[in-house]
Amino acid sequence: MDTGKSTTRLPGSALTLGGFLRDRRARVSPGAARRSRRRTPGLRREEVATRAGVSVTWYTWLEQGRGGPPSDEVLERLSRALELDAAGREVLFLLAHHRPPPLEQACAVAVPEALQRLIDAWPTTPAFLRTMWWDVVAWNAAAVAVFGDYAAVPRRERNVLRRLFLDPKARTRIADWEGDARFVVASFRMDIVRAGLPAEAAAVAEELQAASADFRRLWAENELPSPGMGRKTLQHPAAGRLTLEYSAMSVNGASGLGLVVYTGATPEDVRCIERLLPGQAS
Repeated sequence: MDTGKSTTRLPGSALTLGGFLRDRRARVSPGAARRSRRRTPGLRREEVATRAGVSVTWYTWLEQGRGGPPSDEVLERLSRALELDAAGREVLFLLAHHRPPPLEQACAVAVPEALQRLIDAWPTTPAFLRTMWWDVVAWNAAAVAVFGDYAAVPRRERNVLRRLFLDPKARTRIADWEGDARFVVASFRMDIVRAGLPAEAAAVAEELQAASADFRRLWAENELPSPGMGRKTLQHPAAGRLTLEYSAMSVNGASGLGLVVYTGATPEDVRCIERLLPGQAS
């Protein structure tokens, strides 16, 4: 059934870097004027090489499986030369380096409306979207009820790391502050390594190393994150003790954004969240 969505299909011959390059090259339109004068579809090798700023000989070697692996920079140029979408770019890096490409950095983080609608559809499930440097950029009503109104504070104060290490109230509200802080620092480290240390993340790390002895200590331990699931117990100012189970995950198709979702650990915890929501009886 045709769903109207494009997909990146990989024939058997395209499961190598050379085969993938040949397959994608054949799919790129050379333009109406040139298309009328050639018998084979797609671009010629010399046209791809020119677009990517590499020599024809070297590009030919790539398609033939010869020579060393290309650098990330060259792969990015080849991705643009072959007009690859996000899925094609990922496959190109996986075939060349056996790892996904670095996350694409953006000066301004745009939250897709579909993602906002998704988290808004969870009335008793606190959820927020964060950047790779842990700025909270979108949230739902349940997150406001449990963690506070992000819209009521300056953007700078919506950063999870700054709240955790620079807000004295954080230690009194989180039962296992040390465990929570350790997980967030390790996850932050992994995120920024994947992204190639973007300037925004480097600035947050430098600020916190200067301002917080606890951050300096945990940062120096160089721990890697545990699986993105766990349990957090809060001392909520209105609801009292509240235990939540959380899941943290990346968002496909929204480069650099992560989703953090909390659910009540017990039916009573869920009822506590319900009572915190606007319009509910306390």
